[in-house]
Amino acid sequence: MGKKYIMALDAGTTGVRAIIFGKTGCIIGDASREFAQIFPKPGWVEHDAAEILESQIEVARQAINKAGICPEEIRAIGVTNQRESAVIWDKSTGKPVYNAICWQSRQTAEIVEKWVESGLTDEIREKTGLVIDAYFSASKIPWILSEVSGARQRAENGELLFGTIDTWLIWNLTGGKSHLTDYSNASRTMLYNIVKMDWDEELCRKMDIPMAILPRVIDSNGDYGTTKAALFGAEIPIRGDAGDQQAALFGQACFKPGMAKNTFGTAGVYVMNTGDKPLFKEGLTTTIAWGLNGKISYGLEGVIFISGAAIQWLRDEAKIIYTAADTEWYGFMVPDTGGVYLVPAFVGLCAPYWDMYARGMIIGITRGTTRNHLIRAGLEALAYQTKDIINAVMKDGTIAITELRVDGGAVKNSLLCQFQSDILGVKVIRPKITEMTALGAAYLAGLGSGLWASTDEIAEQWEVDKEFQPEMAPEYRDNLYHGWQEAVKLTRGWANKVKV
Repeated sequence: MGKKYIMALDAGTTGVRAIIFGKTGCIIGDASREFAQIFPKPGWVEHDAAEILESQIEVARQAINKAGICPEEIRAIGVTNQRESAVIWDKSTGKPVYNAICWQSRQTAEIVEKWVESGLTDEIREKTGLVIDAYFSASKIPWILSEVSGARQRAENGELLFGTIDTWLIWNLTGGKSHLTDYSNASRTMLYNIVKMDWDEELCRKMDIPMAILPRVIDSNGDYGTTKAALFGAEIPIRGDAGDQQAALFGQACFKPGMAKNTFGTAGVYVMNTGDKPLFKEGLTTTIAWGLNGKISYGLEGVIFISGAAIQWLRDEAKIIYTAADTEWYGFMVPDTGGVYLVPAFVGLCAPYWDMYARGMIIGITRGTTRNHLIRAGLEALAYQTKDIINAVMKDGTIAITELRVDGGAVKNSLLCQFQSDILGVKVIRPKITEMTALGAAYLAGLGSGLWASTDEIAEQWEVDKEFQPEMAPEYRDNLYHGWQEAVKLTRGWANKVKV
């Protein structure tokens, strides 16, 4: 029986998915499930790590059944994940000592403020490529160790383990044999030295983080062990791992320096491949794109905390749409937003602003404002935030951007893609396969297991679905964006101005 399929496990922020790919990159089976979002206090976002694991295993089984294949035909598994979220668990029992703290959460902001006061900002930037912020994993570790009785002592005794969601899944899938992560995920913790390529002992000491709890870091197409046979009916090698945004960059076949993509997922993330040298830009983060066969590639990144999550908010909390797909239909019902802007700074603003205390806002409402205007404003917010990032990339004039490859569930929405092209003034390209995060993880696993021989072979499989060309008059574009910038200013520092 030939092993000609790759299964990608995609553990996102609001749900998990499993997709089985054939050698041509085609999807032959998939399944997905959302999991609970836990909001203990305003600005806090947590997840039940055990629920994520159980849901991921279940959708993997469903995908295998839908594909109509035997588990023995799966050559390897690739894992991709929401990156900066943190889990700490008991090495003996496998039980988390606390909920996973989501990357979106602001509950560790006070810890970060103390680190800023102690002068860690520049050191963190130089060593990790990151901007000091509660977004990254580092501050979540001491918070859990302090909040959970006895956790710090147990961590120092080597009884507890830390990981981002990929590490948590891999450890469980292998029956506790593999406590590993890849370079891309490690580079998002604010603990990994991307120049020396190792956990930074000095930073860990200053942040009061026991290094014994940290996973070993290996190539993104490395050997992560083998799943327990009881899980899927066969032992399956895990041969790929990458953070979701780096995986999407890989899936978009952005293998050459200067190539870039923007993912519209729960978060919105722009990543540019910068080759074998890190590139630093004000307001953006420098990261490791992947480690492939012993060679490191770096990336320049801008993250938007709330992208597709803004559409989920319109659906689940505001309840003015029934499904995410409704935004296209309702958005087309009006020619514009009627002057309304929705700034979805629900958990602060990320790149290029880095304001932990910004909060969301809808402004410009008049007596004539309708539901359709609000929906369209929510959709357009995704594109405005992307423009903020790309402006930061091009700010010093050393980089010119003529096109943008896009992916993620939201890009099925042609109104979004067209508005993105209009507000940027550049071509936007939507590929035939938009689930690039999972595809990138599959490609890494396929390279690690020998299904694909090289990145050149993978690049040949990338296909365009549709190209969107800018149609908006430059003066109108500038006026719209000026309105957005003014709206963003009003959200800045709001949580410090008003205590609820």
